[in-house]
Formats: sequence, structure tokens, C-alpha cells
Amino acid sequence: MAIEVFNRYESKYLMNEEAFRNIYSALLDYMEKDEYNKNEFYSISNLYFDTEHDSLIRASMMKPKYKEKLRLRAYGVPDRDAKVYLEIKKKVNGLVNKRRTALKLDEAYEFVRTGVAPELQSYMNRQVVGEIGYFLRLYDLQPKLYLSYDRKALFSKESRDLRITFDTNIRCRRYDLKLEMGDYGEQLLEEGQWLMEVKAEKTVPVWLSKLLSEHRLYRTSFSKYGTEYKKLLKNRMAEKERVLYA
Repeated sequence: MAIEVFNRYESKYLMNEEAFRNIYSALLDYMEKDEYNKNEFYSISNLYFDTEHDSLIRASMMKPKYKEKLRLRAYGVPDRDAKVYLEIKKKVNGLVNKRRTALKLDEAYEFVRTGVAPELQSYMNRQVVGEIGYFLRLYDLQPKLYLSYDRKALFSKESRDLRITFDTNIRCRRYDLKLEMGDYGEQLLEEGQWLMEVKAEKTVPVWLSKLLSEHRLYRTSFSKYGTEYKKLLKNRMAEKERVLYA
């Protein structure tokens, strides 16, 4: 059974190519590559769901103490019969809780579209399926954003509770909202930028705090979905002004 439940704190850092290479090299003394990093990168693709008027991302951008979202995640570009993950991600007072279950791609699409849970299979998690069903009864959701990126990931040699990921080539689109249609889209960040995320169930070790300080890396507030939505609003405003003053 695919059961994955996470409770952790996440800190984010934006950096250029040089800073990435320096901190990544330094981290290898304390951390080892994720099993997915058999090649240089592995690709993650996501489909974010929201209401017609984007109420979930709008609420999230107000930085409340509690926020939640639903997304469908695959590793690489899935086939229609591939296993994917439908997950609820919540954040309460800085603590991130992620609950997800494996589904086949068509099962996931149909579950979100109808709100009717699929017939339970051995690869599903009954409790998480029930929680997602309740979430779908609260919100009338539809696919709103495709977002993918290339990732490098490291785990601490001492504890699997500490994980650090590096994402680059973040691309997104608001059309062709199907995971199986490919991982193309518009770039979210400038070329050569990286997003580092430190994910820990407890406080980070002293050696990591020292490394971050030595490399002058400072926490930032950053959401991939939120950043894309801000760009969308900015573009809409620019288009309105263009039409108004044309």
C-alpha cells in the first residue's frame, strides 16, 4: 500500500547557479543523494486544483495561520495507466502536513471531477482517500495550473528526518491541463535560478545552520503556485491597461 504522511517544517532559499554549486558541494560531506537521483536530475510534474475563482490560492497568499491545497503529482510524464499521487498539503503555524495516496492517473482525474472515491485497491490508502473525498465536498475544484521542475535531492547521512531539495527549470502552463500531455511550459524563474528547500521534522542540525551562514543563504517566503498566480494577475492588469489606453 502506498501510504505517505509527512509532518515537517520547510525553509526556502532562492539562489543563483554559483551559489547552488557551492552549497551543494558542501552538503555532500553530510548528505547523500536521494534514490531518485540516479541521473543528474529527476522530473516532478504537478497539477494544482482550485475553485473557479481561485479561492484556495487567494487565501494562501494572505498568509493565514492555516492553509490547504490539493494537487496531483507524478514523477516524469505519466501514461494514462500510470501510478500518480493525489495529495492534500496543509500548513498550520509553519508546520507542513502532507497526506497522499497512490492512484492510477484516470482514477485521480475522475475522483476530482466527480467527488466519488474510486473502488479501493491495494495501492491506495483508505484514510487518505476519505480525507480527499471530504476536501472535494468542501470545494468545487477544477484543474487550474500545471507546474513541473527538475530536482536534485539529498538526505542526511545521520537521519532521514532531514531532506534538502534543489529545484530548477520550473515551468508552468494554464492550458493543456493534463499530466500526460508533457512537461512543457513557461519559465517561472530567471535562467540559472534555483530554489532550495530544507525539510526537517525537528530543528536543523548545527552543522547545517553554520553552512547556511557561511554561504550567506537566507530564508525567503516563496510558493511556486503563489508566484505563478502573482505573475498571472500582473499580466492581466497589464492587458487591461493596454486595452484601456489603446
